[in-house]
Amino acid sequence: MLTTTYQKVNTVGVRDVTRMHALFEANYAFSPLSSFIRDLEKKDGVFIVRKKSTQEIVGFSTLGIYTFKLGGKKVKGLFSGDTIIDKAYWGTRSLQTAVAFKMFWEAAKNPLTPQYWLLISKGYKTYLLLSKNFPEYYPKREAVENTQLKSLVTEYCEAMFPGKLDRESMLLDFGDGANCLKDHVAAITPEMRSEPDIAFFEQRNPTWQRGTELPCIALADFKTFAKFIWPFLWKAAFGSKKPARVMADASGDVSGPAPHNG
Repeated sequence: MLTTTYQKVNTVGVRDVTRMHALFEANYAFSPLSSFIRDLEKKDGVFIVRKKSTQEIVGFSTLGIYTFKLGGKKVKGLFSGDTIIDKAYWGTRSLQTAVAFKMFWEAAKNPLTPQYWLLISKGYKTYLLLSKNFPEYYPKREAVENTQLKSLVTEYCEAMFPGKLDRESMLLDFGDGANCLKDHVAAITPEMRSEPDIAFFEQRNPTWQRGTELPCIALADFKTFAKFIWPFLWKAAFGSKKPARVMADASGDVSGPAPHNG
């Protein structure tokens, strides 16, 4: 059994940071501790996944909370950074549940303020978390391109990663020194390309293997949670037997931004 808690970055001890980095290093090809710590310090908090029996850290996900002027309006952006789950626990939902509750809580603080989930994806598993759980997002397969969401992606990329967005391909390219996933982590096999969303991800980010990132966005405001995601949160918290939309996992996502970029 796993448990996930959210901590402010400045409360995470050295021992826990070292363990988190070890998990990161096992999954990323370029993973110096100095870059990992530098990226962590830019975030507001981190979800830490532990085994209940031993309190050993088996996963984590960093979170940055930002206020932007997007499209001339004040909005809140929740930026998911490095996300790692030990392979032995791929498919578990402790982390997804904790992240969903945090998103809901942030939306509830300011229910009239637009809130978006911001993420950059170098692996298909991150993209699946987006496509399987949010009704309004970009980029979206088999849909007329949402120009408003596309413009919001452009704005947040220029704010957070100035000069790195190729506006023609809509990919973030951090160059030859960019981090990339190790081969065993998120390989796309020919059989997997029969899954439409995986094929779409590869179409939009054909150079993902060398670390290019597909910037994405999802509307994650109070109304979205109340209508689509709250039933899942209720079931997770109280074990309701009522029909509920279960937040789909992505079989152990470990994708996230390169540690020196966030």
